[in-house]
Amino acid sequence: MLSKILKGSKDKKVLEHGLDSCPVYGFYKSLPLPEITKRVDWMVENGYLEIEYAGRLPVIVFSKTGWEIERETYAEELFQKMQRLLDTGDNSFVSELKDRNRGMILLLIEKIKNTDNPRFVPLLRAWQFTESKKVQTALQRAIHSLEGK
Repeated sequence: MLSKILKGSKDKKVLEHGLDSCPVYGFYKSLPLPEITKRVDWMVENGYLEIEYAGRLPVIVFSKTGWEIERETYAEELFQKMQRLLDTGDNSFVSELKDRNRGMILLLIEKIKNTDNPRFVPLLRAWQFTESKKVQTALQRAIHSLEGK
């Protein structure tokens, strides 16, 4: 199924489960399905992905090593999206960050803080209202840093 998602397949089960809205849907559209499957198998064999079971169904998840790589990549993708939002003034995106992996969120906040760009402050303030206390504290530290306090 993962290979079909990566291929961008119009398979009935892929579409039925809404997997065509996955961010990696069609990432390998130019590759044949056996080549994509070979790459997924390599990721499992080399410890970047693991197979867990939800009842009888196998589910592919990131291993600890795989998640360390993906966490950085994902935080960077979110950071770039937030940079683009600076010009629009649209802060609604921050509600989508709720309940994401805390380590990845803290990494994202650190990336924003390291920009020294005070234009992020309204976005961070809007984000504070949707988050847990620990993340709110990290957001407040980033706001103080960006405001030069």
